Amino acid sequence: MNWLTNMLRPGVKAAAKKRDAPDDLWITCPNTGELIYKPDLDATHWVTPGGFHLRIGPEKRLRQLFDDANWEAIPLPEVPRDPLRFRDDKKYVDRLKAAKAKTGRDDCMTIGVGDIEGAPATIIVQDFEYMGGSLGTGAGEGFVAAAREAVSRGTGLVCVTASGGARMQEGILSLMQMARATVAVQEVREAGLPYIVVLTDPTTGGVTASYAMLGDVHIAEPGALIGFAGPRVIEQTIRQKLPEGFQRSEYLLDKGMVDMVVDRRELKPTLGRLLGLMAGPRSSRRGGSGGARRKALG
Repeated sequence: MNWLTNMLRPGVKAAAKKRDAPDDLWITCPNTGELIYKPDLDATHWVTPGGFHLRIGPEKRLRQLFDDANWEAIPLPEVPRDPLRFRDDKKYVDRLKAAKAKTGRDDCMTIGVGDIEGAPATIIVQDFEYMGGSLGTGAGEGFVAAAREAVSRGTGLVCVTASGGARMQEGILSLMQMARATVAVQEVREAGLPYIVVLTDPTTGGVTASYAMLGDVHIAEPGALIGFAGPRVIEQTIRQKLPEGFQRSEYLLDKGMVDMVVDRRELKPTLGRLLGLMAGPRSSRRGGSGGARRKALG
């Protein structure tokens, strides 16, 4: 208590108090340190003025890529939630519940079907916020479902990756998903449909060792970390300093591991052109309950 507190009336005291403001309205650009007003980022697809590509979730990604932000959601297949009854310092089922509470989804995969610049496409997106986008039976079933959806509708398949690798809590069952996803990619290829991979930060581990590197075209977002083991693990293993930018998109483009590095703001027209060129007239056909049937770009 001070003399000012004693003199002010209660109503004046309340007005004089500092107003509470949301603490999540601003974000710092990792490239420049600049403070950015979060609501402004929607207009730039969550790319900062300094050019840093912030991580985004599946809903934002699908809104950006599909025409008129309109798509048909495809549910993920049901899978056993804890096949090995795994427990470390916490039960696996508890980790799954926490991940669902955090993201609102049952696993890291989200599937949507719609048009990209007029070209029909099935998109599957990994959510890094759900247990690091790890590949388990749920994610593997999701990828297979997306591939078969693309085949049944005659659309191209676009996979947007973001993962730390296989899900250790599911052991060998997780590793099996690498082989299952590889077979699913082959089914898309045998149907004469394009499979395009968009590599985002980070894409590592068993995902990189399987479907992330099986695309007809590999597109990487700027600055994305892409590799199998992380750079710190590699440095500790070989006891050597790694080159500047090692395992980043631009480095991998220079070494021929990816086909192009595309700014997120240019990703939609780039995918539209590729799908139109690669799918041709076949991509204008859809089965099931697909929406408007528009001819792919020539």
